[in-house]
Amino acid sequence: MRKLRIGIIDLASKAPTRALWARVMNANLSSIMPQVVGVWCQKAGHDVTLICYTGFENLSEELPRDLDLLFIGAFTESALLAYAISSQLRAQGVVTVLGGPHARCYPQDAQKYFDYVLGFTDEAVIQDVLRDCSRHAPLGVRLSAPRQPVDLPGVRERWAFIESTLRKAPLIKLVPMLASVGCPYTCSFCIDSPVPYHLFNTDILKEDLRFLLTKFKRPLVGWHDPNFGVRFDDLMGSIEEAVPADSIDFIAENSLSLLSEPHLKRLKRNGFKALLPGVESWFDLGDKSRTGSVHGEAKMRQVAEHINLVLRYIPYVQTNFVLGLDVEAGPEPFELTKKFIDLAPGAFPGYSLLTSFGEAAPLNLKYQRENRVIGFPFHFLNNNGAMNMRPKHYTWPTFYEHVIDLTRHSFSPRAIVRRIGATKAFIPKWLNVIRAVSSEGHGRLRYSAQVHQQLLSDHGFRDYFEQETDILPSFYEKQIRKDLGPMWHALPEGAIYHDPYAYLKSQEGYDRVPVAAVAGASAG
Repeated sequence: MRKLRIGIIDLASKAPTRALWARVMNANLSSIMPQVVGVWCQKAGHDVTLICYTGFENLSEELPRDLDLLFIGAFTESALLAYAISSQLRAQGVVTVLGGPHARCYPQDAQKYFDYVLGFTDEAVIQDVLRDCSRHAPLGVRLSAPRQPVDLPGVRERWAFIESTLRKAPLIKLVPMLASVGCPYTCSFCIDSPVPYHLFNTDILKEDLRFLLTKFKRPLVGWHDPNFGVRFDDLMGSIEEAVPADSIDFIAENSLSLLSEPHLKRLKRNGFKALLPGVESWFDLGDKSRTGSVHGEAKMRQVAEHINLVLRYIPYVQTNFVLGLDVEAGPEPFELTKKFIDLAPGAFPGYSLLTSFGEAAPLNLKYQRENRVIGFPFHFLNNNGAMNMRPKHYTWPTFYEHVIDLTRHSFSPRAIVRRIGATKAFIPKWLNVIRAVSSEGHGRLRYSAQVHQQLLSDHGFRDYFEQETDILPSFYEKQIRKDLGPMWHALPEGAIYHDPYAYLKSQEGYDRVPVAAVAGASAG
């Protein structure tokens, strides 16, 4: 195999930016798999340049000019930028590869713009790409391992890539780690729910934690596990064996079912400073929140009490909700969340609009059979820019009225002041304030209000939401042009459109889809 000049781009931003919050935080949004791919390529004897794109870099200047092969890791919201970069580089003779969540969710669309599209990716898959390394048109080759890798290179092996990325982070420097893949819960909307839970080799974890104490006086680690702590005793025992208590600050996403008071005491003792538990809904997913069959107001009060318990031990807590689930109807879900904000004022609420990400979950086949999926450009599919399927029990204006009312309540001056008072530590206290008054709070409130106004005043806009036309409203096209800036001109023709029913069409026995669905996807 000849020695290749390989570039890897980890898209932590979906477009060029100059925002202050992005300057502070985007370098901390780096993904682990691009770094892993870099390690595997170096191990195979190739030259590797990895760039975490935060929105501030000039990629044409940072990437070597004589690349043979380019890997891009992207979430769906960054897909259009990834397509534009691939188009530019392929025109120069570079072979391009797409990996990450978008490649798993929308492989049929990605194959039009890349030579290789990767699903589950292990070292063998990467070796296949390196051996072939050739152009594939008009459709790229789709490759996938049978399951997620059994183990991955740890922090020590990835350190050169981690260090170069952290140099871009002026204040907070978050080291990404991963202890497990998959999840034991079956949230129907989640890309990780169909993946069997697997804990990685804890000896590597322990070595990495010891290594970090040689690089930082007090490291800050962000666990990328879909649900950290499923095998709680094994993980905490490994941390306790590796490093002194409370010598590293940890951030993790997990379920409330794992956060009993004995576990919280142990987490606090070992330096956990922020947790992001998923509540999701007051009417479903009780196993995740330790509420079982309890739902409605009873579940809300039980969860609020539990969150207040968590806050006694953990300085920063973000509670995650999904808005628009099929089990919800009327104002009650939103009103209960407002009550929760009042009962647990120290928690920062994270809201996601229910989004159907292509092949992410089997449930998406059901949505497509019901002809509810809308072909919103990928640029807006980040759980907030657009809800790409018609809600089951709400009209669009009514749904957005509820979202606006809830957002306004959650980030009102009163709620912000109460959140400050209920948060003990200085940094979490003011991080909550910044998030509330920036794009995650007031920014989303303004954006939702714009969408609501368009729904009421622009017939073409409303028709697009109702799937009566597939003509993209100028409101969205203008945003894409503005966000991509100079990269807009590199975007392949037709890339802002995709077939939202590609998953259904790809399944055996579903060669035909409803006529209305075909009409709604005709631009794909």
